[in-house]
Amino acid sequence: MSTAAAPARSLRAGAVLADLLPASRARDIALVVGGAALTGLAAQISVPVPGSPVPVSGQTFAALLVGTALGARRGFLALAAYAVAGMAGVPWFAQATSGYGMPSFGYILGMLLAATVVGALARRGADRSVLRTAGAMALGSAIIYAVGVPYLALATGMTFGQAVAAGLTPFLIGDALKAALAMGALPAAWKLVGRKG
Repeated sequence: MSTAAAPARSLRAGAVLADLLPASRARDIALVVGGAALTGLAAQISVPVPGSPVPVSGQTFAALLVGTALGARRGFLALAAYAVAGMAGVPWFAQATSGYGMPSFGYILGMLLAATVVGALARRGADRSVLRTAGAMALGSAIIYAVGVPYLALATGMTFGQAVAAGLTPFLIGDALKAALAMGALPAAWKLVGRKG
């Protein structure tokens, strides 16, 4: 009985959802490639925002979920693969774009950092309760904006205030809805597998 309980305890301490799968190099590669692909697919859910070169898209939500579910290292690698493939010409950034010259590229760089941070927080249990998940998602979103908005200002010649108005303010309600989805989904996934911390 004690030997059966030991793996559950060791998984609980510092585990992310991806760790529930049997460990192997093939698993890690599949998770990284799958995380990049999920982000690319989610980016195609995209709606232009009048007066802004930045669309509302599903890629930020996917990037935060990928980081949280995979952990910091695999989350970073998945978002790095997404960014590098998009810079190389794969048209899977928002609105089926690619390259690094677009004004919204700073958000992609911010997603890479945010996935790493929320992945590290998930290893500390930030994805196991509604309130902790909300905090992790809010921090991840703030990181994306902290990189994306100044990049937008530099890339377009906007003032910082104009960049905030075009690249932050229109997205706050959508971010709150995405955080609410994550607040329900991630703790529920842990409950479903019986490993709630």
